[in-house]
Amino acid sequence: MHYDYTTLPNGLRIITESMPSLRSVAMGCWIDTGTRDENDNEAGVSHFLEHLLFKGSDKLSAREVNETLDAIGAESNAFTSKEATCYWARLLDQDLALGLDVLCEIIQRPAFRINEIDSERQVVVEEINMNEDDPSDVVFENFTMTVFAGHPLEEPVLGTKESIRGMTRDDIHAYWKRRYGAGSLVVAAAGSVDHDQVVEMVADRFGDWSGDTVDHQLGPAVVAPAVKVTKRETEQAHLVIGGPGLARADERRWAFEVLNHVMGSGMSSRLFREVREERGLAYAIYGFKLAYADSGAWGVHVGTTPHQTDTALTVIREELAKVVEHGITPEELERAKGSMRGGLALALEDSNSRMVRLGRDELAGMPHLSVDERLEKLEAVDLDAVKSVAADVYGAPTRVMGAVGPFGDDELDHYLTV
Repeated sequence: MHYDYTTLPNGLRIITESMPSLRSVAMGCWIDTGTRDENDNEAGVSHFLEHLLFKGSDKLSAREVNETLDAIGAESNAFTSKEATCYWARLLDQDLALGLDVLCEIIQRPAFRINEIDSERQVVVEEINMNEDDPSDVVFENFTMTVFAGHPLEEPVLGTKESIRGMTRDDIHAYWKRRYGAGSLVVAAAGSVDHDQVVEMVADRFGDWSGDTVDHQLGPAVVAPAVKVTKRETEQAHLVIGGPGLARADERRWAFEVLNHVMGSGMSSRLFREVREERGLAYAIYGFKLAYADSGAWGVHVGTTPHQTDTALTVIREELAKVVEHGITPEELERAKGSMRGGLALALEDSNSRMVRLGRDELAGMPHLSVDERLEKLEAVDLDAVKSVAADVYGAPTRVMGAVGPFGDDELDHYLTV
């Protein structure tokens, strides 16, 4: 991977990667703000604002925004996380300037029309309703709110129905004014691009924008054992058990990537094989990790019939204990590395994946590693490193759980012991 980088006089950063064989460009405008940066009266405003910007500016209506992008066959959308917001488009290289025109206009000069705020408010409420109807979404939120309780990472990205309904135009405008500006913006592009041309285009459209860099309230999460249950009479119980994990820049992350792959990624993983293939306790089971600037978490998600909850959780705990005590085998290490090498190569064939990697790593202050550098980090992982990180993460005494199903308030507490 070769990338080019420029910082404009106003602090805006531009990072590009050329993929000469393509005719398309994936472009993202990354704002250094997310759910963790919201005040008490702003819960969910980062995501709400993401919706509202596509309603246009004083110059462009929402219809004109959509019709302009549709007329050139562009794919466009946005997403919000706990730490960043991205507005992106994938389009022909010859249409890059027009795509930038649209994104520049809606990001710098949003209209915030009252009638559109009110109509989009209900759209976001319906999105929250949709998530609340999906037990896999609910159990994930239960887990993250528990593992990050009392920390800026605690609150859900969507906010709550109460916070969205109570948010005023002034609240939204104040957040945009405080968090959006040249100093908090990274423009990332990958595909059929010439860096100097992109810099010229961005400078023409964003060069007069002002705004300093933004800060974040950082500090490790203090995790206490707890279970958060949403009681429902469901046919299938959804459970996530896990605990505190590694922050984003922790060098142990390469070993934990391998460990997570061996334990809960794919059909050859230990948990899939033991819980589904050998015992038939679940259709789906997987492990995951969450890594942020100052904190992290790990978890195992499983869906099973309520009367099999005890067996499923017991098996999961036993498998975690085994890997803490004995580590993984040489065969598992090599299989995980081979799978991860292939996954990395496949991901980097896609311009949008490369754009996301560029923008995300630049906002996060992470090094822009080439494929060879990433493979070198992966290849350096050995059995001792995996066993050590298993003890550090899976062997830590503090565990939390999220659950959706017909459970009493204290029914699952005893599963938190290691």
